[in-house]
Amino acid sequence: MLKLRHLISMVVASVCLIFSTSQSLAQQNDPGDQPGLLAEDSFELDPEFRRTMVLYRTSEVPGTIIIQTSERHLYVVQGNGRALRYGIGVGRDGFQWQGLLNISRNAEWPDWPPPPEMIARQPYLPRFMAGGPGNPLGARALYLGATVYRIHGTNRPDTIGTAVSSGCFRLVNADVTDLYNRVPVGTKVIVRQKPEL
Repeated sequence: MLKLRHLISMVVASVCLIFSTSQSLAQQNDPGDQPGLLAEDSFELDPEFRRTMVLYRTSEVPGTIIIQTSERHLYVVQGNGRALRYGIGVGRDGFQWQGLLNISRNAEWPDWPPPPEMIARQPYLPRFMAGGPGNPLGARALYLGATVYRIHGTNRPDTIGTAVSSGCFRLVNADVTDLYNRVPVGTKVIVRQKPEL
């Protein structure tokens, strides 16, 4: 009987330990969201993620944005079989999506009110942060339809080419500023998980 009680108490303790560990992991800082951190402008991107003109076959009209999450690239169709390619950071596991939207608005040095769902997952985040160099949305934001998702800059250039966000697409500030100046509100945005064959 004593052995059975000891075994039950060990199982209960193990379950409590697993539960508390999973709770703390769920509330760990997202490595992609560091409010107040100033971007390291001298950070050098891997050549694969630097802005460049590339050959790109598509039937989409020039000006269309195509995001290939598996490649960690955003393309702006230029026509004549070419596109301007940018390196991006994408949503982490469980936060990746695909679809067709339009840019509903643009903002320079946008304010950041994290959505309630994000605060529920990461209660340490501020409820509001004014736009500026330490803001995780970076220098520009292009809002996607009526969703909480954006194409935006970042104060973490080292996250370009990775999957760490809560579903948004991030570019280094120089690239998001370049993109912001190229595409107007209303631009079609296609988000794909896998390349089109």
